[in-house]
Amino acid sequence: MTMMTGEQYIESLRKLNTRVYMFGEKIENWVDHPMIRPSINCVAMTYELAHKPEYADLMTATSHITGETVNRFTNIHQNTEDLKKKVKMQRLLGQKTASCFQRCVGMDALNAEYSTTYEIDEKYGTNYHENFKKYLIMMQKEDLVADGAMTDPKGDRSRAPHGQDDADLFLRIVERREDGIVVRGAKCHQTGSINSHWHLVMPTISMGPDDKDYAISFACPSDADGIYMIYGRQSCDTRKLEDDSDIDVGNSRFGGQEALVVFDDVFVPNEYIFMNGEYDFAGMLVERFAGFHRQSYGGCKVGVGDVVIGAAALAAEYNGVEKASAVKDKLIEMTHLNETLYSCGLACSTEGYKTASGGYFIDLLLANVCKQNITRFPYEIVRLAEDLAGGMMVTLPAQKDFHSDLKVGKNGETIGDVCNKYFVGNGKCSTEDRARVMRLLENLCLGTAAVGYRTESMHGAGSPQAQRIMIQRQGNIEGKKELAKDIARITK
Repeated sequence: MTMMTGEQYIESLRKLNTRVYMFGEKIENWVDHPMIRPSINCVAMTYELAHKPEYADLMTATSHITGETVNRFTNIHQNTEDLKKKVKMQRLLGQKTASCFQRCVGMDALNAEYSTTYEIDEKYGTNYHENFKKYLIMMQKEDLVADGAMTDPKGDRSRAPHGQDDADLFLRIVERREDGIVVRGAKCHQTGSINSHWHLVMPTISMGPDDKDYAISFACPSDADGIYMIYGRQSCDTRKLEDDSDIDVGNSRFGGQEALVVFDDVFVPNEYIFMNGEYDFAGMLVERFAGFHRQSYGGCKVGVGDVVIGAAALAAEYNGVEKASAVKDKLIEMTHLNETLYSCGLACSTEGYKTASGGYFIDLLLANVCKQNITRFPYEIVRLAEDLAGGMMVTLPAQKDFHSDLKVGKNGETIGDVCNKYFVGNGKCSTEDRARVMRLLENLCLGTAAVGYRTESMHGAGSPQAQRIMIQRQGNIEGKKELAKDIARITK
């Protein structure tokens, strides 16, 4: 079983016939497109680090099925150590890319499917778990990326899937055949979908008897007949298309990616079906995927947060104010918030437990507490980073101005000369380095890398209210009332 290198991963994408559209046009060479390539570089890092001896313990695992060494992104967690190493791996990758490395959704979907299919089979005598294990072995053996596809467009959210005016607003079965099913609909906001070899599709909400055609889960190749993707925009994304703009981009090597994935009557063979109308298990699959993914944010967002804190400290240093007590206090607060998030990710992992399938699940209450904090703390970290950087991070002239040789001054000064003179910092760093750190902060703080830190911290893995609902369900208020009664000696 051979794990791919980053370059081999990139080359494997070229072999796919993935259909990608952007700006109203089909993108023929999407692998090398300047707006898409940074997100591919991010995924490639999950492969590259797996080959470095110093990271092998975090980046790889032993398959419990084959006994072979696999990339941890294809691993089924076998104990709480696996759960903790997952979080530590995600922090490492966040530090190395300062963005979303996109492979977490597939890892979390694999683990949610593993335990859920086992329990469906226990109740109904189906063969989904064996189907899934064969699929998992293939993903491990070939070291492939799966896009965990859960989020439906949903339409009118006050209505169930079967009650929508347009039946396609939730992915559904439109035909059941002897050899498989035909599905129609879409999955939106799909992280890393274009960069994935396979799509692992799940229902998006709990369902009732009238929603059987929507209670489906399956895997299919990303370039299957009938699948196409429309690339999602990010703030300032066209800077990547400009010449001489690597500074202006902020993070020119890495980036996130989202897309609308359309299933236009896609055929799925029986061997890749993992749920087919068992509506009573839709909620379990959603809950388990969401729990794993909310745990993930205690790693990836913390790693990116480390970069935000480092960039803010550099900005303060370049501004010549790094010794001010107020600056030190802000950096302390940013660090405190970031490490609190990490603590939550480790806590829900440490309290994990074995499911009936043998795979391990996190503590669901603590995972939701983790993600609830993620919807808040990164915003405060960003606010403090912007405070330390100053207004320069949003008012700098373009990189081309710093490099311009157009003469404008009375003494022959060029636009470049003027920009480099008046945007100088403490004199110990170059004006270019000061501009680079300011643009990096802009990228991280103001949404130019939305699929990596700020906005995704709010909506990724479910909006804040979704976590509050789960916290209410898992919080055991009745049990806490009994504790209070016992202490107060209330017998009623």
